[in-house]
Amino acid sequence: MWTGQIRLVLVTVPVILVSATRSGAHIALHQVHQPSGKRVHYDKIVPGIGSVKPDDIKRGFEVSKGQYVLLEDKELDNLKIEAKRNLDLVQFVDHDDIDPLWFDRPYYVLPDGELAEEPYGVIRDALRATHKIGVGQFVMRGRDYIAALKPCGNGIMLETLRFADEVQDGASVFASVPETKPEKDLLDLASELIGRKSSRFDPEAFHDRYSEALKALIDAHAKHQKPVEVTDDEPTGGGKVIDLVEALRRSVRASETAAKPAPAEPPAPAKRRKKA
Repeated sequence: MWTGQIRLVLVTVPVILVSATRSGAHIALHQVHQPSGKRVHYDKIVPGIGSVKPDDIKRGFEVSKGQYVLLEDKELDNLKIEAKRNLDLVQFVDHDDIDPLWFDRPYYVLPDGELAEEPYGVIRDALRATHKIGVGQFVMRGRDYIAALKPCGNGIMLETLRFADEVQDGASVFASVPETKPEKDLLDLASELIGRKSSRFDPEAFHDRYSEALKALIDAHAKHQKPVEVTDDEPTGGGKVIDLVEALRRSVRASETAAKPAPAEPPAPAKRRKKA
């Protein structure tokens, strides 16, 4: 995800950042057009026009109702911060000082090369001995991130933190919750139940029941049903989109055609009456 250096005053550690989570753990379902056996794709469509070219699309910000400021891709690219590949640890705080609400995404930090292993271990063990979290800021993919470093087993974990304007104040949210003082008996009972069920957190005790049931359903279909061959052709412009006005115009034209009287046919010649 990122390569750079962690710096603690005069100690510099070349590191590699690896994602600590797996997006592939969730089962992805695709949409298939059953009659044709083709994958379903989505076009960028403008009402009344239909599919549009990517070059004709601009990104915009709504400054007021229905009023947008359009931005060029070059302008947005120029805003990207130059990656200096340095993460300077500028603060050290207690673990309890950072509420879990601030943590965003976890990464594993690995030493980049043999020469980095010794200073890597120095920072890891120093954080463990002082029971502190190192906080700094770095640039990844052209954007700023706040980083919190802490020991994790034999290594170091980095967790990105949210910025102040990304977190909603809880006091205003809970302002409508009444302040009630529960009865002592109920509080003692709840505390006793919590004590009985207290243990170390075990993530293996929890299962994604929906994903497990979905996988079992897919396996059952794959075992008793022949898989359908699906082609994944890229769309070539998509079907023509007709807006409501055009549809009404066509309906009017069709009704006018149906209302016109058919041309009169010439009268059939009269049959001669046979003589009695």
